[in-house]
Amino acid sequence: MAETIEDIILDQDQRGVSHLRGHVPMDFCARAAQYILDHPGLAIIATGFYILSAGKHETDGPPGAVAIGNALQALGRQAAYVTDLHSAPSMREWLEDRAEVIEFPVLDVEASQRETAAVLDRVRPALVISIERCGRTSSDTYLNMRYRDITEHTARLDYFFEAGLPSVGIGDGGNEIGMGNLAEVIPTVATLPPDPAVTRVDRLILASVSNWGGYGLVAALSRLVGRNLLPAIEEDRRLITHLVDGGAVDGTSGDNKYYVDNFSLDENAAVLERLHRVADGR
Repeated sequence: MAETIEDIILDQDQRGVSHLRGHVPMDFCARAAQYILDHPGLAIIATGFYILSAGKHETDGPPGAVAIGNALQALGRQAAYVTDLHSAPSMREWLEDRAEVIEFPVLDVEASQRETAAVLDRVRPALVISIERCGRTSSDTYLNMRYRDITEHTARLDYFFEAGLPSVGIGDGGNEIGMGNLAEVIPTVATLPPDPAVTRVDRLILASVSNWGGYGLVAALSRLVGRNLLPAIEEDRRLITHLVDGGAVDGTSGDNKYYVDNFSLDENAAVLERLHRVADGR
């Protein structure tokens, strides 16, 4: 039997997120893709995750976000990105004038809610998407995978997903926006956070690496529209290299090297190539 998009993006799971697969629809990528097609209009894509040990943002998240944004733009949709001061400069340099990158400040709860309302009033999105973006816990803190508090370094983007807009979330560890859908289940997996993110989304995508979840979503969109919208392998490689050259780090080790969650550029490319085959119907 041919491997599915979901099989590919949950392969090589190093954190235990695949244990959650039985708690989401088996075709969760296709459902999220169809949901996006059902809600045309501008999409805001949230990403960027602060790595405490390095004082920098990680390489997982922005490449998947850009893949989604580019796919939507190829379909005639508009995309804007929202992140914080850690990820915004590199994303702006890469995207140039192709899409807006909104730098959301690190503020307290009330100020963050006001800022969110202001952005939504100005941009007026039809949809919000999160990929590898830390979500707040039940104790209103932001915790990394080692359960260390990164609240003071994390902009509160959760409120974009509590505004009543259609939403999609992508995560690989349990502490990301969207994982609130499985907040009661995540603590039952020993390798996942005991205090997971609580922010929910309408459609959730699980992946071994969040970028792969973003690519999986684009592959599913490709199948639905009959057109391969995935980034070229070399383009994706250049984007990851650009991020690292700008200071981004591997999220697993905290090292400034050409890796994403402990996977090399070649290993990442191999996953993307598998998705290209599915997107092309091969």
